[in-house]
Amino acid sequence: MDPSKINWLAVVVATIAFFALGALWYSPVLFVKTWMKELNITKEDTKKASMAKILPLTLILTFIMVTNLAFFISDPKITVGQGALYGFLTGFGWVGLAMILTSLYELKGWRYMFINAGYMAVGFTLSGVILAAWK
Repeated sequence: MDPSKINWLAVVVATIAFFALGALWYSPVLFVKTWMKELNITKEDTKKASMAKILPLTLILTFIMVTNLAFFISDPKITVGQGALYGFLTGFGWVGLAMILTSLYELKGWRYMFINAGYMAVGFTLSGVILAAWK
């Protein structure tokens, strides 16, 4: 796990891809209506949120997550298929299941849990593919 072996441009591109996936995932095209219903919030409630704070922080945290994944995928012997697998195992096996576990105690519904865990699984898988393909 040598930081000098990480392709930092690939990390930036994977971060942007993960972030863009989130914009699509939590949009009317995919899951925002169900997600908001599960949280019992309205569009008016979301307008109270400070997106000027949330979006940059989301981008920074996503960069850190993708950087962590890059440490595991920086070995040049790792194939794109392995990168996808490692991304999925990280996104679902660690992050997604941790989110579900926490959500159980918060008494959240299964749809809410799978929307959020699914986003992490797909986002990390996408990042794993980008990081493994671009060495």
